[in-house]
Amino acid sequence: MGFKEFQLKITKKLRLRDFIAKQEGNKKRGSGNGKRLSWMMPITHGYYVAEERLSSGGGGGARPQTPQSNKLECDKVVVQREQVEEQEWWFYGVFDTRIGGGVTKYLQTHLLDNNLNESQMRRKSKETLKKAHVHAKAKIRETEKLENTWKMGSASAIVINGEKLILANMGDYKAVVCRDGEAFEINRRLQTTKPHWSHKLFPVVRRITSDSGKGAGADKPSKSSELVVGSEKIDRDTEFVILASPGIWEVMKQQEAVNLIRHLEDPQEAAECLAKEAITRMSKNNVSCLIIRFE
Repeated sequence: MGFKEFQLKITKKLRLRDFIAKQEGNKKRGSGNGKRLSWMMPITHGYYVAEERLSSGGGGGARPQTPQSNKLECDKVVVQREQVEEQEWWFYGVFDTRIGGGVTKYLQTHLLDNNLNESQMRRKSKETLKKAHVHAKAKIRETEKLENTWKMGSASAIVINGEKLILANMGDYKAVVCRDGEAFEINRRLQTTKPHWSHKLFPVVRRITSDSGKGAGADKPSKSSELVVGSEKIDRDTEFVILASPGIWEVMKQQEAVNLIRHLEDPQEAAECLAKEAITRMSKNNVSCLIIRFE
């Protein structure tokens, strides 16, 4: 073997060694970002529940009033934090008082306290949130008439380690995500096409992926119109989430609500601002809201 041939073999071996070393270095650098710790995505929240007010007796999904009282009951607001192995879980909700306790109890029993590991909880979280609402509503229907229960509502969210967001809304309660200043509602599939030039002048409400959407008979009680559950990743464009009762949405659109509070960094201040604006606009329904902000 000549000197040139020997030199060529040595050169190839050195290049191969350098290539392998480079690949290993990339893997090590990438592995540090594989599991983000919860403190890397600070999550803050604030909520506001208007005190009991007199009911106008109008429509808009208000719960039926008893003869003894014509007051609207306050909504139930839930904020719960759980540490699961190395992950931080948050559960938030704004509920009709009749259903809130049932949803929370079902989640606690079948997800949070079920001795599941981290990966099992991630896989089951969306389906369990859906089942929690269905189960809670079924329990109420055992004691109340159907026409008095189909308009019960809720808006809830599960935040997993600041990385994944699972949302659910039912009835006239809504969960809305603000992504880079734009409102997203969980009702229909997210449009991924490039927005039309007119949308820059007149913002539209877009929607994240969900399990169901509204059909032709959306004004009638049906499985597609009662409960919607969706999920998405949390990234740098995800600014905050609004969970709110019908009293907010009957006097303002989703994008209008986002525009109203987007400049407020304190979620408690934002929640109060949104609720008080709805009251100022003479909302006739329950006024409750919860803001989840991602720093």
